[in-house]
Amino acid sequence: MEFNEIKRKKPIYPIGPALERYLEKHGRTVPLPIHYADLLRYDGLMPQLDAEGKETLWNTVLLRPSDQAEMHERLVDIYQLLTASGRRTAHLNVASIDFCIYGNSQPFRIKIHNQINDNHDYYYVKQADASRVYGLELEHLLSPHKIEYMYGERTLVEEHIIGVPGDTFMRNARLYDANLNEVRLSKEFVKFNERCFARLLGDMRAYNFVVDMIQDFDQVQYRIRSIDFDQQCYEGRYRIYLPQFYKENLPYVRFAEKYISNATAEQYRNEERSLLRKRYKLGEEQINDLLSVMKEDPISPEEYVVSLREDLAKHHADEDFMSCTSMGAILELHLKCMLGMK
Repeated sequence: MEFNEIKRKKPIYPIGPALERYLEKHGRTVPLPIHYADLLRYDGLMPQLDAEGKETLWNTVLLRPSDQAEMHERLVDIYQLLTASGRRTAHLNVASIDFCIYGNSQPFRIKIHNQINDNHDYYYVKQADASRVYGLELEHLLSPHKIEYMYGERTLVEEHIIGVPGDTFMRNARLYDANLNEVRLSKEFVKFNERCFARLLGDMRAYNFVVDMIQDFDQVQYRIRSIDFDQQCYEGRYRIYLPQFYKENLPYVRFAEKYISNATAEQYRNEERSLLRKRYKLGEEQINDLLSVMKEDPISPEEYVVSLREDLAKHHADEDFMSCTSMGAILELHLKCMLGMK
């Protein structure tokens, strides 16, 4: 099997005026009490270790004592904007601030602690990137999941998406679910693969998605959710948008091949396209609004646009792709072909 390989790190694409207007129109723009650049003024970093004592991708942020109280207060204010429309909740504080220098968005992870019930939650503060915003919006509009995020002053604030990282889950599947339902898990991977391809979300390697388990009577239902949206409509090869072609996902592919037939997999793909079509119809006005902005936004090198339109013209046997001059135009036509709306 030939595996996908991403050879070039994606740059940060700025939020342009048209996308800003879209975000404001649809309630995503918020005056934030603290911004990404403010968090970069930390005093030091301390590597975080996992349970086996190995370094992780995360570092604990150390703040100057003179800055800590004010910064923590503002971070709690952001959490309340994200989760409660700014309504104050007593007894919340910041338990930790972590920073990851790996990846495009270089996120800060904020851990919020409720002192009353000892519960905690997370959210993320990231550099604003147009590709990521398009990915978040398409996830919100076309997937089974809704996404909470806010934008302001070149800063993205995102909710934490709950689940077990895809690579960790497959290594320890029986540990997480003693009564693992092989067919249901295989079905969800097939449907996830189809969703990613339909909306051209790339780089869905196992560590970029999570598996969420939901009890359903006497069995467990699985949901695979993306946690990384930076590679929305960026790469120039159509296979990049199919999770099945990443070597990191080979355990899922082999697992599905073992437990479901090709005919069953095709049935699940058809089911997912039907659901996507219904979601598209329900949110058609907003999706078209987003695509009209995206078609004018240069979020990928020109050679990638040319390469992807050629790939998809062959894949769909549709020469109309050759007239597409942007990733937004390619996505619009690709969605119509995938959902039988052309």
